[in-house]
Amino acid sequence: MYDFIFFAGSLPYVKGVSIVLESQCVAPIASCYPPYDNAAHPRPTNGHPVIINFDLNDLQAFRAVVDKGSFRAAAEAIRISQPALSRRIEKLESALDVKLFERTTRRVSLTMVGRAFLPQVERMLDDLDIALMGISNVASTRMGNVTIACVPSTAYYFMPHVISEFHKLYPKIRLRVLDASAGEVSAAVASGEADFGVSFSGSLADEVEFELLLQERYVLACRRDHPLAERADVTWAEAYEHDYITVDKTSGNRFLLDQALRGVRVKKPSICETHHVTTMIGLVEAGLGVAMVPSIAMPAGAHPILVSVPLVEPEVVRNVGLIKRRGRTLTPAALELERLVREKPYRSG
Repeated sequence: MYDFIFFAGSLPYVKGVSIVLESQCVAPIASCYPPYDNAAHPRPTNGHPVIINFDLNDLQAFRAVVDKGSFRAAAEAIRISQPALSRRIEKLESALDVKLFERTTRRVSLTMVGRAFLPQVERMLDDLDIALMGISNVASTRMGNVTIACVPSTAYYFMPHVISEFHKLYPKIRLRVLDASAGEVSAAVASGEADFGVSFSGSLADEVEFELLLQERYVLACRRDHPLAERADVTWAEAYEHDYITVDKTSGNRFLLDQALRGVRVKKPSICETHHVTTMIGLVEAGLGVAMVPSIAMPAGAHPILVSVPLVEPEVVRNVGLIKRRGRTLTPAALELERLVREKPYRSG
């Protein structure tokens, strides 16, 4: 257990085995208290601090409940039982002598004191994480969880390189990739299930914001032995004259293409519909037909079976970027993952 000591000053710092919190961490909360009882709660004066006994696990439990919005989800996120999580919150509230959460059968929300306490807790935990992650021999032993949500094509393009680099830097931080439809990715970020996401612009939840990473065009995916494989480019109308595979109406790609191709005449229906672009490419490789796919979904470099041909008339592009919940501050580990995603070089298709 750590002793949390409140001194006058500005920033938290680590001293030996104790984490010393200075008065800025509690100043916003003081105005939320009832009149201070100096006999029951003497203030620190002249170098005589008040020692409040709670530990980092209690603060991490507090932030997890805020992030996840429920005790059950928070307990799962930090991998403890729900009763153990409740005990940590009760211990923290008892140590501070305040109520941090309003609890009902349906929801958990912060009290006024909890809302004032939250940014100080986030700052302290993040500053500590940043300090520890900046020490190479400590960074390699840091533990925790980061969740990123991606549509499958971006997971295929970004994540192999990103996961490899992240694991080299932080081998004990558990990384979870949610590969799902654009709507599911948006919902996971909005709900806090994912720290952030990589998806394409379109129908996003109001709670999330989009930041452009790259623009990619749609290409024709076909086998090397297909009649269109040697073409410099192919029109959409020409592509639809061949047996083709498409995504179903629940796919964000389908919605984007339906909007962009309103003026293109389609002479025959697809032979098959799938939910994900990556499944379509597998079917193309098996010789079932051609498919119109985002360029980053195609294999990098020369492929022994598959080839991509630019699609024109019209040229359809897709905006790919980061999506994050509005107002959410990413943890240092999530920020490191975001940095690696940003640094992934773009392969034009």
